[in-house]
Amino acid sequence: MGLGSGQAAFLPACFRSLTAQAELVLLALKSLFFNGLAMLWREAISCARCWLSVLLFLVSHGAAAQSQVLSETELAAKVVPPFVLGQRLSDDGVWSIRNSGGLEAGYIFETGPLAPLPGFSGAPIHVLVTLDLNGRFVAAELLEHNEPVFVSGLGSAPFHEFMRQYRGHSVFDTITVGVPYGANDRESSALVYLDGVTKATASVRIAHETILAASVDVARRFLQGLASGPAPTPLQSMDENLDWQALIDTGLATRRLILNREVQEAFEGTLWDDDDPEAASEPDGVYLDLWIVDVGPRAIAAAVLDADTLSARDRLMEIADHDEPILLLANGRHGLVSEDFVRNTAPDLVFARQDGFPVALRDADLDIETADGVPYFEHRLMLRTDRRLGFDPARPWELQIRALREHGVFRPEVGQHDFISVQSTPERFFSRPQVQAPRPVWVESLLARLADLMLLGVFLAFLILILARAMTRFAVQPGFRGTRLAILAFVAVFIGWWGQGQLSIVTVTGVLRSVIDGGSFAFLLYDPFSLVIWGAVLASLAVWGRGFFCGWLCPYGALQEISHAIGRAISLPEVKISDRWDRRLRPIKYVVLAVLLGAAIVAPDLYDTLAEVEPFKTAITTGFDREWGYVIYAAFWLVLGLIVFKSFCRYVCPLGAFLAVGGLLRRWDWIPRRTDCGTPCQLCKVRCGYNAIRKDGRIQYDECFQCLDCVAIHEDEARCVPLILAARREARS
Repeated sequence: MGLGSGQAAFLPACFRSLTAQAELVLLALKSLFFNGLAMLWREAISCARCWLSVLLFLVSHGAAAQSQVLSETELAAKVVPPFVLGQRLSDDGVWSIRNSGGLEAGYIFETGPLAPLPGFSGAPIHVLVTLDLNGRFVAAELLEHNEPVFVSGLGSAPFHEFMRQYRGHSVFDTITVGVPYGANDRESSALVYLDGVTKATASVRIAHETILAASVDVARRFLQGLASGPAPTPLQSMDENLDWQALIDTGLATRRLILNREVQEAFEGTLWDDDDPEAASEPDGVYLDLWIVDVGPRAIAAAVLDADTLSARDRLMEIADHDEPILLLANGRHGLVSEDFVRNTAPDLVFARQDGFPVALRDADLDIETADGVPYFEHRLMLRTDRRLGFDPARPWELQIRALREHGVFRPEVGQHDFISVQSTPERFFSRPQVQAPRPVWVESLLARLADLMLLGVFLAFLILILARAMTRFAVQPGFRGTRLAILAFVAVFIGWWGQGQLSIVTVTGVLRSVIDGGSFAFLLYDPFSLVIWGAVLASLAVWGRGFFCGWLCPYGALQEISHAIGRAISLPEVKISDRWDRRLRPIKYVVLAVLLGAAIVAPDLYDTLAEVEPFKTAITTGFDREWGYVIYAAFWLVLGLIVFKSFCRYVCPLGAFLAVGGLLRRWDWIPRRTDCGTPCQLCKVRCGYNAIRKDGRIQYDECFQCLDCVAIHEDEARCVPLILAARREARS
């Protein structure tokens, strides 16, 4: 099994810390002029790092190999009500979820295939994430992890509790783990803070980065339609002669000058208008003179950093090779961070966004000295962000500088205003892997089921050919009843449980909602297997009415008929519904259909519950692997079918009612009749299990399931009364 991107390259936090500490020892040895010892120490570190990387590669690879994504059935069971699982949208495990009206309502995905960031143990933390169409977290459920602090110490309960905090927050929010600096509550901060887990800070942050990386990837692709490709890697060997002035001239160093006047204007007319006397008295004074430099590419870093800082930056890039370091140099009152700022954490006054998504920034915890020729700056800060979380430094992104004002002394009210600076680094400073454009999702869905579709096509062609060209000869064969049951068993197993091709009224109401809301019908393409069946069924309405599907292609209907055959085989009593009660019960399915159509339009929150009147999801989609109440309901109709012939299909099924209405498109009567049928012969009516033949011999096609029993009798000289009487008359003559 191939290793996920980034698995082998990522060192867990504990090993990073050890490596960083060893590097600091190396610097200390150098400073004491123990050059020979320093050289040996460097070799030892290099060797240790190599062996650790190999070890982590094997651990990560083993974890990746053992980890299995959820099956469709398992995933469907974990979808948060009232949503239901939709269609698979991509090869990396992104599925749609649908609301009670059958329309697309969001996305559900596992983080493993999308963001396999190794945890503290070297194995990724697997989380199941659900997003709605607005990018809000519906749920984040911990699936699998091997974090030692939870496995061997705290237990998994705190980890699960941490995951529950995502619900209701947006992927567009700037979410961080921790508490606001110097604040007893979170209302004064624009950041969204999640409570961490004591003694498990590293594991929780890795889980947080995993969730954000996967969620941002999904949001980019499916909410914004942005292509998702591998992050660019800053070139470390590029040799370009640059200095500070060259950085300015070429736009590689971006300036954002904010005067007191701009800040005063931003707060003018607000509660905080008079809370900065210096801004009011010195409008032309400098509030912030900021220069922003992406020092990921080494050629740029060498132009702005002195030798020692450049070496420290190089070591940072070796240890965290997916990080992009951003250098901020500033003068002015703003200061870049507040007095409560803690090193190696997220900055509290500087933020970043790209494509509307927050970019997670963290202090690189480096002491910055600039190269010769670079002006003096009072404030120097190097931040870093993980490119695997979706950040692309070669595309435009925003740096947000937050100005704060406080009004009042005791629990002051805090006002804020963000100033924006937009920048990007030219593509020539990065290498970007070439990725082949993916096929459309519907094409991938079709190709993934090509073998199933070919077999389905052969089966449908065979069935249509038999019914259209050789129906009579087929019905009069001595082994017809056994052949029909074999076909129905094939339908239940292949079309139902294997192919998941059980048609449902939910698709009909989903199309209805799309028509009303002006939505897309693209969701139909994600299940080509069912779509082919729908095409055949809708076309057959003009020829045979509802019978083609209800009698031959419905997996649950097939189970009911097989159940009744078992009842006959074991000599159970057969209960016949009288004509009087049959007429009373038939309208029920149309009432059920009307209720479901109405609920899909005016009460979508109730629709999912009402749609469970169809036992298809329980019996076919999940194979009875559901809560016991649903299983009992689905099994009830099958058990009843042992003595009553296909009662659900005849009296309750809303899809059958819909197809019966669609059967009005039928243009001819395809079942042969004689003038003697019904007058006086009643044999076909008596033998019809669906009670679809009137006393006068006419066929009620809206109730006919195309079982062909009457066709077999019609052609049988030993059973058809008119044929028997005609034979006797001929014999007498």
